[in-house]
Amino acid sequence: MPEINLLRTDTIAVGSVCNITETLAARANQNQPTLSFEFFPPKDEVGEANLWAAFDKLAEVKPDFVSVTYGAGGSNRERSLAIVDRMAKDVMTIGHLTCVGSTRTGTSKIIKHFEDAGVAAILALRGDSPKDDPDALEKGELKTALELVQLAHEVTSLEVGVAAFPEVHPESAHMQHDAMVLALKQQAGASFAMTQLFFTVEAYTDLIEASSAAGADMPIIPGVMPIANAKQVIRMAAMSGAHIPPKLMQQLEDADEVTARKIGMDYITQLSLDLIKVGAPGLHIFSLNQSVAALELARGVGLCR
Repeated sequence: MPEINLLRTDTIAVGSVCNITETLAARANQNQPTLSFEFFPPKDEVGEANLWAAFDKLAEVKPDFVSVTYGAGGSNRERSLAIVDRMAKDVMTIGHLTCVGSTRTGTSKIIKHFEDAGVAAILALRGDSPKDDPDALEKGELKTALELVQLAHEVTSLEVGVAAFPEVHPESAHMQHDAMVLALKQQAGASFAMTQLFFTVEAYTDLIEASSAAGADMPIIPGVMPIANAKQVIRMAAMSGAHIPPKLMQQLEDADEVTARKIGMDYITQLSLDLIKVGAPGLHIFSLNQSVAALELARGVGLCR
């Protein structure tokens, strides 16, 4: 494995890339991981102000790309699309797209919106039914993320990415099944994947090994979350099914808020460094629409000035 250069250059040559996989390849040629951040659509004006303040600060370190999430069943759709529209003018942007409860026609219109906005790629996700419509999945024409990938490949030339699950999808029997599905998504037109939340390097390497054995060789970018607010991260991990190592969990629960933040940030920084050492093509930092911890993590692994 070539030595990784963590003295990351600010930009890739203008005109040398136009999508996510080309960006990953360009950074790999420099022996550098990519740096990217995830944002979510806020619920109100205060949240929106926080989002753009965080975006402006994170944009200063010149991330290779960003992504914007999309609510269950299309909730927060208009806010999500408005954020994508604005971000895509300044940085390579991935628009998340869920299909639960959706029609082929309606989904195609959203994909056209992404095209018009100038997004770099779509992250094709099934999504979960919203709380106020628990049967949305059964009502929609599109039932799986694989069907969404197939539709996107039919109606657009935009690059399509998908989700990957280091600790197995909640509805999956085992990792081998997830890996097979990932391979099918690649065959249907997906060209990269981004992982859900996880906390051990073994979870990532197991995913890579299983995916490779199933025939999925597209880049898989690990998603990492700064542990700045330990209680919040513990709660999110429980909701997503992500396993926090018992020793770390105990340390976080026993410590006061300030000490827990230091323990958590030290842990996630080392995990990120370890992920890069085992060959992760980049780091996708879940910003939670906050800049301080996201910047601390990015700087801690040497991916920004």
